[in-house]
Parts: sequence; structure tokens; C-alpha cells
Amino acid sequence: MRWGVIAGALGVGLGAALGAASDARACGGCFHGPSQNPDVITDHRMIFRVSPQQTTLYDEIEYQGDPSSFAWVLPIKGPVTVGLSADIVFSALDTATQTSIQSPNLPPCQTCSCGDFGASGSSSGSSSGGGKSADAGAVTVISQQVVGPYESVQLQSTDPNALTDWLSANGFTVPSDVDPIIAAYVQEGFDFLALKLQPGQGVQAMRPVRVTTPGAGLTLPLRMVSAGTGPTVGITLWVVGDGRYEAANFPNFMIQASQLVWDWNTESSNYTTLVQQQETAANDATWQTESSLDLSPYQIEDPVLADQASDDYLPIAASDAGAGDDGGSAAGETADQVRQDDLATLFPGGTQGTVRITRMRADLSHAALATDLNLQASADQSDVSNFYQVTQSVNAPTCPPITSCPPCNGSSSGGVSSSGASGSGSSGGINEGAGGNTTTKTVSPGSSSFGCAASPEGGSGGWLEAGLAAFVGLAFARSRRRRPRR
Repeated sequence: MRWGVIAGALGVGLGAALGAASDARACGGCFHGPSQNPDVITDHRMIFRVSPQQTTLYDEIEYQGDPSSFAWVLPIKGPVTVGLSADIVFSALDTATQTSIQSPNLPPCQTCSCGDFGASGSSSGSSSGGGKSADAGAVTVISQQVVGPYESVQLQSTDPNALTDWLSANGFTVPSDVDPIIAAYVQEGFDFLALKLQPGQGVQAMRPVRVTTPGAGLTLPLRMVSAGTGPTVGITLWVVGDGRYEAANFPNFMIQASQLVWDWNTESSNYTTLVQQQETAANDATWQTESSLDLSPYQIEDPVLADQASDDYLPIAASDAGAGDDGGSAAGETADQVRQDDLATLFPGGTQGTVRITRMRADLSHAALATDLNLQASADQSDVSNFYQVTQSVNAPTCPPITSCPPCNGSSSGGVSSSGASGSGSSGGINEGAGGNTTTKTVSPGSSSFGCAASPEGGSGGWLEAGLAAFVGLAFARSRRRRPRR
């Protein structure tokens, strides 16, 4: 498995939630060479940044095969701006919003104790834990640009076969079942953005690309996503905006903490099972709201800026900038300037205040991809936490029985007291659905221990009081000697 990244932003109006909006659609299909297995796309991770002024979508693709054999095609409305991004942005969002499940708290176990110096336990745990342009048919090249390792071409045509002809002329095979999808988008008045790797770019050259269109829009053309996928495809979607979003034309669901049961034998919950049951009941055509949180932009920007030592971001050479094409600069850009542009696109308002990030997940059947996804502002704008405290459990460990305690110093036997359980967390996270990540925390009974208090007089405990008295007396005498004379 490898992760390649491409992005598109295009659209349909958000309506009352954002006022009047222009058409914008996002995401695209992946076409492969004739020698490749057609079922290459297994999962998507998308970031949708929406505002009344513009919409940007990033689409990270999990795939099998050689990335040089792929072309990504995105339906668009009008000219779009293409820029480079980096995988670290996805990683930062994933870390900030991933589901965390904590095991139930166990009752304390009894341990041997001797007075105030007896054993005292405490509950503890550990958390643990992703172009050439071709005049094929009646095709108009709106724009042509090299962005880092990619060649990008924006195409316009009223011929339903134009895109297929263009791809064929550039060495890519369009599956027969995608032909009517392309024709439908053409008839609906859409243009297309096509991107592919330049010759000589290897696997390591796969880089995120962001595509921005003016105006607000929240429609993902799942019909085009179906290209290059198998029976099912997983999609994790982060919607970054001013509020909480949900699917408008698909059913939505959430997992409640009260539904969770922890199994101490496997050190895991039934979270994944509950998700799968909801998906099966909806014939793999439903969206889960995993979380919706008000976060500081710093939580995303800090790890992105801290990653400057890596080569996640690429510079754009002056010869590739394409002055006047899609916002390019004739002087080119350094890798750090590309990084700053990316952060400014994701957080156009800067780092002041908070931004709402809604994390959604779906494992969609091929049949469900016949309908584009429309998003809408949720009627319920409350937060959806990504933290679950489980209260129900099965196969809970039991405390070891205590029949008698060893004798303590100066006494005939020890006492029995209650102390908190101790233990360590599980060694791995739970995979929620096909692409979600979680951390877990467990608390389990540990081994008991005991101690003995010093005897107040005589026996082996007298040295403690005598030593303390001598120490205090010595300190007092030294302090008197140090007083200044008057």
C-alpha cells in the first residue's frame, strides 16, 4: 500500500448556511495504465476547507501499484488554482481528531498494610496508539501548468467523449463503466482538471496537491471517485469551517459512549463492531460523524511548521511557476513559501480564535458511489467529542484473594486495606472502520505490595524518632550560632 495525494475543489451552493454560492465540486477519479489492476484505490482521506469566499479540497489516495501509471481527473466549474501541499497536514489533522477510547475503571483491590506506611496503590494507565495538452476532439485547453512534480491541464469541451479521447492520447485507459459518468458531467456543464506525474518522477515524488475554486461549495462528486475502486472504498473527510457539517443526501450516524462495552480479554471495545453494524444496515451507504471539535489552528500549524527539516514540501521553480496561470509566480517559490501558502489556504483567517473541524467516515459500496455527496450544516451544532470513557465491560480481571498478611515490625500481623488497581495500557490502537484511528487506555489490577510503619518506641523503630530529634536539635543549634550580634 502507498499513499498518493491529489485534490480538487468544485461546487454546489451551501444555501442558507453560507448564503449564495457558486458551483464547486471536489475530488476525482483515478485512471490507470492498461497493464494495471483496475481495483487500485482502497481508501481516501480528504480535507475540505470551505468559506464564503473559496473552497479547497485535498484528497489523499491509498493505492496499489506504480503512481507514474495514474492520472487524476477532477470535474470543475471554471478556472481553479492548483498548489502544492504535504502529507504532514493530514497527519496533524488525524492526530488532533482521532478517536480515543478509555477502558472502565476497575474497583480497588485489597492489599496488606501496616499503619500509615502501608501499601497504597493508584490507578494508572498508558495511552497508545497514516501534461501535455492534446487536442483530442473538441477540447479547449483553458490552462496548462507544471506544479512541482505534476503536469496539470484544465480542459473544456461540450463533447462527451473529449476527456476520454484526451486521456487515451496521453496513454491512459478509461474503464468502460466510467464513460457514461464523464458524459454526464460534460452534459451538466463541467470542465475537467487532469494531473499526472512528469516523466522521471518516482514513487517518492508523490506529493499532495491542493485545488481551490472561488465561492463556497460542499459537493463531492462520488460518481467520479468510483473510477479505479473495487467493491468498496473508504473515505475519511475533515470539513474545516465555521460549524459542524453532515451528509445531506446520505444517512448519518454516531456511536454513543453508552453503547460501548470493553472486553478485558482482548483489551478492546466493540466500537468497530458497532460501526460495521450501522454500515451493513445501510447497505454501505452511510456517513459516521466521528468528531466535531473547536480547535485552535495552532494545533495543526505547529506540527506542520515543526516538520521543516523534512522534504514534505517542494519548491516551485521559476520555470514552472507559469506567471499568470492559476496564481503562479514568475519568480517561483521556496519550499517554505509553499508551506506558508498552504497554511494560509487552510486557515485564511490566521491563527486567532478557533476553527470547527468535523471528522466524518464512510465505507461506501460501489453502488453508493452512483450518487454525489452533498454536505450541509448540521441542525445540531454542538461539539462531538473524540474521547470515549467506557463504563461497561466483560471478562473483567479479579483481585487475588488475601487470606493473611505477613507480620509487621513490632506487631504480630499486618492489616488489610483497599488500594487502587495499577497496570499499563494496551500496546496498540483500535482501527475504527477501514481508515479511522484510535488510542486506548486500560486500567487493570496489579500485584499487591505491603510495608510496615516504624515502632513508636523500642524495637527496631526507635532509631527513626531518635534520628529525627537529633537532626532537628542540630539544625536549631546551627541557626542560633549564625544569628548576627546586635
